[in-house]
Amino acid sequence: MALAHAKTYTEDDYYNIPEDVRAELIDGQIYYQAAPNRIHQEISSALHICIGNYINSKKGSCKVYSGPFAVKLFKDRENVVEPDISVICNPDKLTDRGCTGAPDWIIEIISPGNPEHDYIRKLNLYKDAGVREYWIVDPRHDRIFVYFFDQDDFKVDMYTFRDKIKVNIYEDFWIDFQELNL
Repeated sequence: MALAHAKTYTEDDYYNIPEDVRAELIDGQIYYQAAPNRIHQEISSALHICIGNYINSKKGSCKVYSGPFAVKLFKDRENVVEPDISVICNPDKLTDRGCTGAPDWIIEIISPGNPEHDYIRKLNLYKDAGVREYWIVDPRHDRIFVYFFDQDDFKVDMYTFRDKIKVNIYEDFWIDFQELNL
């Protein structure tokens, strides 16, 4: 007797999920997401404004997007994620549906119900896809992990909400979490 196999979902399945349902497609599996809480939204909004203001002040070509924003990380794999914040510096990656290819910088804000999703599954996925910088913001533990993959040996640093953090993909951009008034 054969054992039942888990269904493998496709990009078409992902795009057929109702618009009011938050989900991601990772390695052919659908992962449903709860609506973000107020603290999550405050952090996302503050970071989005800070990043957008920096890009605008430098008259930069990068674009910043808040989730839900579909990112198809690989052309040949069934992965569509919705990072909390995506910074894309190559306009050729932008499509009507979102982004195709790895963003330069992704920020995920930990939700209480599923921390391993961002700490493990997405960390490895983003590194494999070629994301240059990945931040995990964990409000429950007052921590920010900064992964910088844009070198032979990637580095990781841990900060708190009292720290000023260097954005590695830019020469002169720091985010002072104390000034975000979170």
